[in-house]
This record gives sequence, structure tokens and C-alpha cells, in this order.
Amino acid sequence: MYDHILHQMRDKIRANEYIVPDHAYEELQDDDLSILDGEHIILTGRIVERQQDLISGEHKYVILGETNAGDLAVVVAKISPTGKLIFITAWRETP
Repeated sequence: MYDHILHQMRDKIRANEYIVPDHAYEELQDDDLSILDGEHIILTGRIVERQQDLISGEHKYVILGETNAGDLAVVVAKISPTGKLIFITAWRETP
């Protein structure tokens, strides 16, 4: 359903055109995830939900994928008005 968005996000990862704000970086670290895990989640995952920010109206996407170690995890990300991929948050899925 959101294949074109996921394709864009993967292109941004491959081109290193993404931003990991401090909050997202802290969320990755809190779940013992690295930025490389975040990249891998987007590269291997699928969009499971689209959400809309109530203030900005921008869409953000919940992506379920695998970490480099093969564990399930989630990244929430969006494509900014400037065209960069922005990591919003991330967490490990509990079995």
C-alpha cells in the first residue's frame, strides 16, 4: 500500500540522506539499537501503519523490520519537506 514511500525511504538510506535527531538517537540507544540497526530495519522492513501529525499534518510511517542481528524492531520515520528522511523514534519488538 505504501510501497512508493518505502522505496523513497530506502533510497534515502542508501544515499545517506537522513537525519537522526537527538530524541530518536536516545530512543535507539534505550533499546540497545544502533543507527545501523535503524537503517537495516528500513531496508528489510515493511510499513505497517501511517500516522498523521495533528499539528503539522505531515505523515509518519511505522516500519517493522529486522535489526542487524535478526531481531524484530520498529522505526517510525517520515520524509521531511526538505526531502530528507527523518528518524522519529525506534524500539525493539518484544516476542
